[in-house]
Amino acid sequence: MRAVRSCLRWALLALALPLALPAERLVLLPHGEERGDAALAHGDDVRSAALELSTPLRFYGAAVRSLYVATNGIIAVNEPSSEEKYLGQFPISFGAIAPFMADLDTTDGRGNVYYREDSSSDVLQLASDYIKRGFPETTFDPSSVVIVTWKLVAPYQALGEGHALEEKRNTFQAVLASSDSSSYAIFLYPEDSLQFYSTYSKKDDEKIPAMVGFSQASTNYYFWEKPGSYNVIANDEDSIRNLHKSSNAGKQGVWVFEISSSSDSIVPAKISNILESLKSNEQDQDMTSKPFMSDYGSTEIRQQYVTSSTDSTEEDQHYVTYSVPQLAEDDFLTSYQDVTGTPSTESFYSHQDFPTAKAPPRQFQVQQFPPQQPQVIDVEEFDETGIVFRYNTDVQQTCANNRHQCSVHAICKDYPNGFCCSCIAGYKGNGRQCIAEGSPQRVNGKVKGRIFVGNNPVPIIFENTDLHSYVVMNQGRAYTAISTIPETLGYSLLPLASIGGIIGWMFAVEQQGYKNGFSVTGGEFTRQTEVTFLGNNEKLVIKQKFSGIDEHGHLTISTEMEGRIPEIPSGASVHIEPYTELYHTSSSVITSSSTREYTVTEPERDGVASTYTGAYQWRQTISFDECIHDDSHHATSATQQLSVDGVFVLYNRDEQILRYAMSNSIGPISDGSADINRNPCYTGTHNCDTNAICRPGTGNRFFCECSIGFRGDGSVCYDVDECSEQPALCGSNAICNNQPGTYRCECVEGYQFAADGRTCVDIDECQQGRCHPDAFCYNTPGSFSCQCKAGYRGDGFRCVLAEVEKTKCQLDREVALASGGAFFPREMGVRHFIPQCDEHGNYLPTQCHSSSGYCWCVDRYGNEIDGTRSGPGVRPPCLSTAAPPVVIGPSVRPDTVPLPPGTHLLFAQSGKIEHVPLEGNNMKKNGAKALLHIPDKVVIGVAYDCTDKMVYWTDISGPSISRASLNGGEPTTIIKTDLGSPEGIAVDHLGRNIFWTDSQLDRIEVARLDGRQRRILFDTGLVNPRAIVVDPMRGNLYWTDWNREAPKIETSYMDGTNRRILVKDDLGLPNGLTFDPYSSMLCWVDAGTKRLECMNPNQLGRRKIIEGIQYPFSVTSYGKNLYYTDWRRDAVVAVDRTISTENDNFQPHKRSRLYGITTAFAQCPGGHNYCTVNNGGCTHLCLATPGGRSCRCPDNTVGVDCIERN
Repeated sequence: MRAVRSCLRWALLALALPLALPAERLVLLPHGEERGDAALAHGDDVRSAALELSTPLRFYGAAVRSLYVATNGIIAVNEPSSEEKYLGQFPISFGAIAPFMADLDTTDGRGNVYYREDSSSDVLQLASDYIKRGFPETTFDPSSVVIVTWKLVAPYQALGEGHALEEKRNTFQAVLASSDSSSYAIFLYPEDSLQFYSTYSKKDDEKIPAMVGFSQASTNYYFWEKPGSYNVIANDEDSIRNLHKSSNAGKQGVWVFEISSSSDSIVPAKISNILESLKSNEQDQDMTSKPFMSDYGSTEIRQQYVTSSTDSTEEDQHYVTYSVPQLAEDDFLTSYQDVTGTPSTESFYSHQDFPTAKAPPRQFQVQQFPPQQPQVIDVEEFDETGIVFRYNTDVQQTCANNRHQCSVHAICKDYPNGFCCSCIAGYKGNGRQCIAEGSPQRVNGKVKGRIFVGNNPVPIIFENTDLHSYVVMNQGRAYTAISTIPETLGYSLLPLASIGGIIGWMFAVEQQGYKNGFSVTGGEFTRQTEVTFLGNNEKLVIKQKFSGIDEHGHLTISTEMEGRIPEIPSGASVHIEPYTELYHTSSSVITSSSTREYTVTEPERDGVASTYTGAYQWRQTISFDECIHDDSHHATSATQQLSVDGVFVLYNRDEQILRYAMSNSIGPISDGSADINRNPCYTGTHNCDTNAICRPGTGNRFFCECSIGFRGDGSVCYDVDECSEQPALCGSNAICNNQPGTYRCECVEGYQFAADGRTCVDIDECQQGRCHPDAFCYNTPGSFSCQCKAGYRGDGFRCVLAEVEKTKCQLDREVALASGGAFFPREMGVRHFIPQCDEHGNYLPTQCHSSSGYCWCVDRYGNEIDGTRSGPGVRPPCLSTAAPPVVIGPSVRPDTVPLPPGTHLLFAQSGKIEHVPLEGNNMKKNGAKALLHIPDKVVIGVAYDCTDKMVYWTDISGPSISRASLNGGEPTTIIKTDLGSPEGIAVDHLGRNIFWTDSQLDRIEVARLDGRQRRILFDTGLVNPRAIVVDPMRGNLYWTDWNREAPKIETSYMDGTNRRILVKDDLGLPNGLTFDPYSSMLCWVDAGTKRLECMNPNQLGRRKIIEGIQYPFSVTSYGKNLYYTDWRRDAVVAVDRTISTENDNFQPHKRSRLYGITTAFAQCPGGHNYCTVNNGGCTHLCLATPGGRSCRCPDNTVGVDCIERN
């Protein structure tokens, strides 16, 4: 607890510093080229050559003989890697001193970085003064210093980004002073020298706070890398902002650290001048500070609006309030002594108390209250509060990334140095393996051996022999059978009941406060036993390995035996008296030893059966992994007594089966006379059902309780059928099989378990070549189908050539070929045109004249669509209205497959919608799969409602507009009348409306999300409208029109007012459009200019993100990336808009055109508009505008009470 309190005091004192320090202005140590400094080359990610040191720097206890200076505010102790590998991360693998680590940029002279090693007396004296200010008792006398100065350096800023950071500059200095035996670091931050505290990530446009701290280099081994220790001084904007106001050395902007004394810690200055400065402060000063954060070993301590007086109540909880205007030195000390019980500042700053990455403080919770009131900080012990803060060390494992190591019937709990698993109520085990309390258990395994019997010089060798055991847990009785043991060996093994006795120990009845083997080990351990038979000194070694619970819920064991045992004649019987054995536990090892006797009764001869007694010494060692972080695991007595009675051994010569049975209980060392040992629960003499738990009471009282998975009164328990009671227990595409006390999930035909072992995913049979070579294979959820190609007939599994009826396109093509080329009266001058058909005989949506090079779009009947005729060399983006052919084979319900949590890309591919999960800004391509199959549709536009988790799409084959829930279920068609060719679609998640374009009817419409209350917004000035997006928070609407004669991008308010052209110059075929709600950027892809461009709709100017793309159709945005679908590449392409570079692409397994794409956000973007609450007070359609809303009525409203108003 002392480390907690010391850390808290240090943080609270630091909070009080800014207004308590002298106002003397800080001056940097002399620097610049006139002082002989080297200047780092200008640039974004520049590092110096090695600076060889005359006096080695002592850093984390090791000598460093050269340093590297980098643009990004660090001094590296090894050659640094490129910035993308370390910015925003801590610790740093190459080791570094970081006075202000951030993405800094000195390109074009935007600042300078100077550095030198200096041993002049004036500089050494200045450094020594700073160090002694923070460490007044030190006798440190530096022999050299390294001075690195970052002067007026700028943050990195990509082209086209906002101007918020453009003019801001930072200046700071790091001084590393060394003698032969020790080193100190001084960080200097002059007043107002830090004008920015974060920089934008090049990866995802997120702001990353600067980092101040120290990081030891990693240690590389052959196959792994061990991170070094690290100490974080500040890593959020509030604490960075206070660096020039605060100090740990009594002078504003000065921070001093001893960096040489230990291999795992950095020692901060003792801030010994704080109390003097507090006395000189004005009496009525209200000492408040902005939030400050100290992070050592990554235990975060955040305090906000803390003011200055202390108080304490109760022993277990400490409330610290800061709000007394008058504070003298004695008051300050007394107050802290009240809270912490620490009498002096010396012990307060002792090295042992200061937390480090390897010796972190205990975790505690900080409760924050509104700043209007005096602050109360509630500090509780970790065990009482649970997990509050993030905690990482160079050796620590946490539940966050190790939960899978615990049983599904266990909880995971973090401790200061790691995590532990513990079984939940109703289950027994070590947390990694848990079984239902009181439920019968089965053990399966194999036995092999090489055993000499008696004086026989030839060993009996056996392998792959089965071992099966059944345990009645509430009686502690274990039945073990080993099959196919030859008669020459079987009888001689009868005395060795403990071959199966280890299973009895594992499931022994537990007396109060004692644990059986399974509770301690979870059934995962190795056991080595040496048996020495007294008399002839024969020895047998038994090795057993228990591997935990398998997928069937059975414990697994392997057994090996080798050595010599006394011979017991065939037909003899063996009797073993009850016995006790002491088990000693220490540091993941259990040992026991005993001497056991057994009585052998030989077969009768002449009516007389001779009897003799044998004995052997039994020594065993059990090794297992235990959780060392939880002290309660060690609460069990180090010595426990196993009591074994009712021992029964038998060899069946006919079946060649060796059988052992015994009852087991574990408890304290006793002679068996204690009352507790006579309780029926411990002796197994209760009448509880075999599927029940015996709960001991006082004396001989007990009660029975059915195990988990069973119901009844305890005397009789019957199995619970979880599958019937919870039909959705196993999730989609799985069936539930009930089993005694539990259940088992199995994937239905056509599905298999994913890598997580729980989710059933579709098997792609088309990858297995199940169809005929002359057939198309269509994979569908849980099934597949085959269809013979055109010109073939059959069931798809077998296809033969056949004559088929020709389509209109095929007939027209034949006529044109026979006549030397078709003539179309409406197209004078276009002769010798041959229609082009697809593989199914349908008209290709784009038809081109081979000699003139002109291309145009046609409908399903081959008729040209107006406004689509394109000049030579340009192919218009025509859409096929012919739905994929209906496949022959099993029908598939068009249900959506539920999406896992997170953000996803959704894109249309003809008759289906697919998804690709996003990890950060990266496509997790191995997680891509079909979301929805609608094989008889041509899906073009897709949009997502982040509020209800619904996907909306347009279908031009119907035509129709539909939607489906991403949580699973069947799709619903919401609009199917008065549509021509619906293409683009957008969702206003705040106003609960959808907008869409119709390129055949040349109009833009709006309706409620369920398709009701339709209203035409525009039906003039449109030729080929396609993409449409909304900006709900600002009330704006944007759309493209790829009219070949006058392509344009237009905008209006969402109610249709204020319509205007946004872009009309230098456009070709503007197909796709996206609006990023976070950056307010409008971006589009153009298949004519082959460019991806962006602009801020409220500003002039466009930015070309990337040129030379092939044939983009649709585009969406997320983070720093833009994602577009490309018809030529049949791929989703990712482009980093911050650096104008393609960084990834994804091609679905089935290659075909990809259409609309959208982002399914894990959470809705923040914000609201005037329609968010109560539909804006409108009776029908509420349509947002900038700063307001319009109430509008649907078209064709007859007899409906609708009120329109602005």
